[in-house]
Amino acid sequence: MGNDVEADEPLTIALLATPEATASTLYGMFDLFGSAGRDWNFLVYGRMGEPLLRPLIVSRSGEGFRAPNGAWVQPDCSLEACPPITAACIPDLFIAPEAPLAGRYGAEIAWLRERHVQGALLAAACTGAMLLAEAGLLAGQEATTHWAYCEALARRYPEVQVYPHRILVASGEGQRLIMAGGGTSWFDLALYLVARLVGTDEAMRLARVHLIDWHQDGQQPYAVLSSSRQVADACIARCQVWVAQHYDDHSPVAGMVEVSGLSERAFKRRFKAATGMTPMDYVHTLRLEEAKQLLEQGDEPIEAIAEQLGYADPSFFRRLFGRRVGLTPSRYRRRFRGLRLRLS
Repeated sequence: MGNDVEADEPLTIALLATPEATASTLYGMFDLFGSAGRDWNFLVYGRMGEPLLRPLIVSRSGEGFRAPNGAWVQPDCSLEACPPITAACIPDLFIAPEAPLAGRYGAEIAWLRERHVQGALLAAACTGAMLLAEAGLLAGQEATTHWAYCEALARRYPEVQVYPHRILVASGEGQRLIMAGGGTSWFDLALYLVARLVGTDEAMRLARVHLIDWHQDGQQPYAVLSSSRQVADACIARCQVWVAQHYDDHSPVAGMVEVSGLSERAFKRRFKAATGMTPMDYVHTLRLEEAKQLLEQGDEPIEAIAEQLGYADPSFFRRLFGRRVGLTPSRYRRRFRGLRLRLS
């Protein structure tokens, strides 16, 4: 994080708007950056402070368009007309994880590469990291994105080191490539940028003004563990259907072997090839997703839940849950059961 500095002119942050940009993230970042240096003084002293940052919405053509949710987005200028900037932010892109990107964002990628060469910070919220990767800027670097897109990012760009559970990653020369995870983690990204560009104290003031709470547990507790991957192998698909109904058996892998009609060795090899997981890892994933539901919906003791799922040793279940989910079962229940009750 940078030291607090005085700025004669506000630093310009470009927000890169594409037709797939989520309007809430785009304008949320616009509002948050625009309030730096301004709103704290207004709330505490009754007069506007001097803005420290100048957010600017830029797009390929500079013309207005409808965001995926129907909101109208009106850029301030085109990429070509964009003035010198200190940083550029890519809001999340409303695209499917496997959507082809080749040739889709040629102008935006060229602009990002040019700004990177010129020394600007490049930041991406959520799925915006896919654009940085497509631009070749993340090769050999650490990265993160929304938990549902991490597998696609790692598979499509194998030279990128993807960290699915981290909320914020800064990498590259001078740590000028900054990425946030999914959803509202753009708040964390924006606060980090404010701290780095104009000072930690101002970032803290913005957190108080906007009631922002840092996602200190990362995005792992919010993720759905990947267990529903569709496979082409009919034999393995049949075993998946069976184990979805029998994951609480004490020997579910042996049961799948029997259903498959294969030798144990052949079954395990085909299962891993089809799903990307070992049979036991797949069973653990099914069990832990069910554990989340039980923890959110009821007050059964942890030991009873472990036994219900097929774990004879509750301490093993606790360790496994903590390692895979990122929270202990008790902490997960406190966080998500309370949320479910408030929403019911």
